Amino acid sequence: MAKNSTSTGLAPPKLVVEGLCKRYGKVAALEPTQLSVPSGEFLTLLGPSGSGKTTLLQLVCGLVEATEGKVFIDGQDQSDTPVYQRDIGLVFQHYALFPHLTVSENIAFPLKMRRQPAAEIKTRVSDALDMVHLGHLSARFPRELSGGQQQRVALARCFVYQPSIILMDEPLGALDKKLRDHMQIEIKRLHRESGATIIYVTHDQEEALALSDRICLMNHARIEQLGTPHDIYMRPRSAFAADFIGISNILRGTFERNGGGTKLVTPHGAFYLPEGIATNGEGGGLVVRPEHLRIGADSPNTLCGSVKEIVYAGSETRVIAQLTDGHEIILRLPPGQSVPRMGDTISASWDKDVAALVP
Repeated sequence: MAKNSTSTGLAPPKLVVEGLCKRYGKVAALEPTQLSVPSGEFLTLLGPSGSGKTTLLQLVCGLVEATEGKVFIDGQDQSDTPVYQRDIGLVFQHYALFPHLTVSENIAFPLKMRRQPAAEIKTRVSDALDMVHLGHLSARFPRELSGGQQQRVALARCFVYQPSIILMDEPLGALDKKLRDHMQIEIKRLHRESGATIIYVTHDQEEALALSDRICLMNHARIEQLGTPHDIYMRPRSAFAADFIGISNILRGTFERNGGGTKLVTPHGAFYLPEGIATNGEGGGLVVRPEHLRIGADSPNTLCGSVKEIVYAGSETRVIAQLTDGHEIILRLPPGQSVPRMGDTISASWDKDVAALVP
């Protein structure tokens, strides 16, 4: 079964998880989970603390024993294989570099443990140093490196022995924002150049959107939604997905169907829904992203409110407006756009096709 499974049709699966779960007594750390990861994909496990993302990662690599379920790597059942025999590379938030070894020696360590020939080790370490742009620091010790440089050494040490799958557990969590942004670019480049299959754990939504081929959004020990960053951001399937990834304005109401299309009738007005969207049940929540709201634009879908807060964030200005019933909406205004003043009454409009509908 695992050998014939695919997730996108673009590549055969490198990893297949079938019914994998973990329970501690009556508490489920991971509900029975199905997942298929094609070779060469960058998949991010995203979710809040306690969502099951790290548990899933630990089950895949064998650090934690599953309550039930199977793990297949390259079509082979690895469920009972010890962690050191699964051909999986691990990169942690804390770099775990050997303080008494130089950069080159740290990178060479996994090759020496695998008894690779000395000439092969020298070549592959040199290639790994070039890959992370640290050739000029090869003789330094970890204490002589910055946090970003240490993380690049940890990445090189993992990539150098070419494991079947690379697992990264919040590797950038200890870095400041500017360095984190830089390392995101580095990891994306390393993935592109190496073609490695990477499973990446984070709670940072921006990190997930920037790095991933697909995002596996997790909540309450199960998969909430699986899809490309664009699909999950633009077409969330639940209020949790809409609210966790990015900022969302969610307007709840009931459906009104007529010859001119379907509207969602809310306390703030009746709003047209995107063409062709499924309207199951009596009602739902209309998701409108802050960047899709335009002040003063002419549209059938319009909200009116009073400006309660203005936040300047450099690349954008966030405007928080309060509707008549106390409900607040958020707008994101790009640089150069006129910003209202505190207390102003504004109208905020959006094109119906940029909205999404959640239960």
